[in-house]
Amino acid sequence: MISEFLQGKPSALAPHSGGLDRAKSLVKKALGKDAGDMLSLLQQTLEALPFGFLHKADPQNVLSFLIDEHPQTIAMVLSHVPPAVAAGILNGLPAVRQLAVIQRIAEMGQTSPEAIEEVEVALSQRMSMFMSQSFQKAGGVPAVAEMLNVCDRATERNILDGLSRDKPELVDEIRRLMFVFEDVGKLADKDIQTVLKNVETSQWAMALKGASQALQEKIMRNMSQRAADMLREEMEFLGKVRLSEVEAVQQKVVDVVRSLEDAGQLSRPSADQEEEFVV
Repeated sequence: MISEFLQGKPSALAPHSGGLDRAKSLVKKALGKDAGDMLSLLQQTLEALPFGFLHKADPQNVLSFLIDEHPQTIAMVLSHVPPAVAAGILNGLPAVRQLAVIQRIAEMGQTSPEAIEEVEVALSQRMSMFMSQSFQKAGGVPAVAEMLNVCDRATERNILDGLSRDKPELVDEIRRLMFVFEDVGKLADKDIQTVLKNVETSQWAMALKGASQALQEKIMRNMSQRAADMLREEMEFLGKVRLSEVEAVQQKVVDVVRSLEDAGQLSRPSADQEEEFVV
């Protein structure tokens, strides 16, 4: 039963759900702070399952090692990994081999432990060098955002304007990483006052619920005492709020900052200028 549950296979206990994450969630809810030993046992149980080393593997990586195997071998592997992993591998097979594999899975009865172990050991040995390699992610949108953050504004605008013609979605993604809500605290006081005029108090109340104390204080220092007191009261009145709602409003404030910058009404400090204004 526990093996079926960890593999995400149907059972009388849980007909439509399973997997290690679900099991961990249930254990944590049931045992709270005392869940550590049981979670460790669950992890060990998973690793002891046939082809346990594939349960968290990237299906595309596994596919590269199975693509040339006999359909019967592939069927055996897919029968012992979580459905999501099996589906990912199946999707990458040619149509003819997909049918051959599915037919063998459907007709598969009991398989000797020796045969399973033989295939598992062979596949594990073939993948061991690949799985143990340490890969370092390079490039990507975050890298572009970091580069543009320290470029001069003319270079930044030229690049983003050029990208916007063919890749507007990419430009939006880059912009979201270039300037985040906490960066509002890096603006000069006069620019913060400009932003304050363009953002409603109710939005500030929600946005600042998830902000650092330093940013909250800086925003309120640029308000009148009465306005700051009203903002604090509104923040307290909100009580607990969903993080997703806070982040959505914070993004609206960031969009206002970008709009004001594009209109020439404020300027974000460069990396050098940020160094000069560290308090």
